Amino acid sequence: MKKTDDARDMWAIEKGLYDKGYQTVCGVDEAGRGPLAGSVYAAAVILPRGLVIDGLDDSKKLTPKKRDALYGEIIEKARAWAVASASAEEIDELNILNATYLAMNRAISQLGISPDICIIDGNRDSGIEHESVTAVGGDGRSENVAAASVIAKVTRDRYMEELAKRYPQYGFDKHKGYGTALHYEKLRQYGPSPVHRKTFLKKMH
Repeated sequence: MKKTDDARDMWAIEKGLYDKGYQTVCGVDEAGRGPLAGSVYAAAVILPRGLVIDGLDDSKKLTPKKRDALYGEIIEKARAWAVASASAEEIDELNILNATYLAMNRAISQLGISPDICIIDGNRDSGIEHESVTAVGGDGRSENVAAASVIAKVTRDRYMEELAKRYPQYGFDKHKGYGTALHYEKLRQYGPSPVHRKTFLKKMH
């Protein structure tokens, strides 16, 4: 059956780590590296071994409604989960890669369970303070990373909707801080807000 094939694929990375003796495997992913405004978020998730959450995939491939539904299921079923962020100020100070590591390390440290190893979505993990492996496209290949991608994305989107109430002139609820035509138009009209990443706006001058 197709569902079991999908499930086996989504646990393949974890199974390889279990075979090497790692017991508790954590998936880590981020949301919001590219936007011009707001914090970057990272989530860390430890699912029960072999758990299949129906419909779970890379958060970018899911509708907001599906992500919200999965978010509730993930936090209900996970052995442990945490989400953390690094602010626009920290991004400007450290650069986006190091700020992403900071958010990821914060999330891992808040899990309440110390994982044996973390699967980091992407191809870089040099700034991760925990033992880790990388997985390019991990949010579509690992159940734990996919779960972390959903938690990070939903949390960040909700945060941007809150920022839209504080700074209604920018339309953050529509573009979530990304560099859309509407966002650039609002920036030209109103200038940057305190939550804009100044290092991301240099090309506007």
